[in-house]
Amino acid sequence: MRIDIITVLPEMLEGFVNESILARAQKKGLAEICLHNLRDYTPDKWRRVDDYPYGGFAGMVMQVEPIDRCISALKAKRDYDEVIFTSPDGEKFDQHMANDLSLRGNLIILCGHYKGVDQRVRDHLITREISVGDYVLTGGELAAALIADAVVRIVPGVISDEQSALSDCFQDDMLSAPIYTRPADYKGWRVPDILLSGNEAKIKEWEMEQSLERTRRLRPDLLKGI
Repeated sequence: MRIDIITVLPEMLEGFVNESILARAQKKGLAEICLHNLRDYTPDKWRRVDDYPYGGFAGMVMQVEPIDRCISALKAKRDYDEVIFTSPDGEKFDQHMANDLSLRGNLIILCGHYKGVDQRVRDHLITREISVGDYVLTGGELAAALIADAVVRIVPGVISDEQSALSDCFQDDMLSAPIYTRPADYKGWRVPDILLSGNEAKIKEWEMEQSLERTRRLRPDLLKGI
């Protein structure tokens, strides 16, 4: 899959997209993540991409023209399944959405900034608005990085142990069970005996019980649809 990220701060994302899982996915040829500096698409000689809002409102607004130019240039080269805008009033991003987006071919993510974008961008250029939480960030770069990471890591072949990704929190609308590793006893803090028993059926039963208990205690809202 290919993800094109449009931003006014590409340097903020360069290290992130070229390390860890995202770097591995790109080296394997399973994903391509490209950063585009929005300032390269403005006709303004000072490379400005924002202006004062009509109506006398506070703050600065991202202009429609450079965004349209950038998206149009990308679309001239390939088709895109979604053009995403990171916005606090978008759909709440979750694991189900990450799973869905991981099955797509090409995505554009527009990072919001300043007070927001000219509404015409949202009306005519964006196909999906996504929020990563009920709070406001300085810019959409962190949200774009979060979305890219969550989506790319579950593309088949990116993680060597695919079962690990499938057993992550939220894949089945529940939190994961507690996990342990060596040593089995540290300062008297022991690993549950069941995990040392080798009885796969009993371990699986324990895992489900623990997962349900943790979800009921910490995130009961996840169980409303179950």
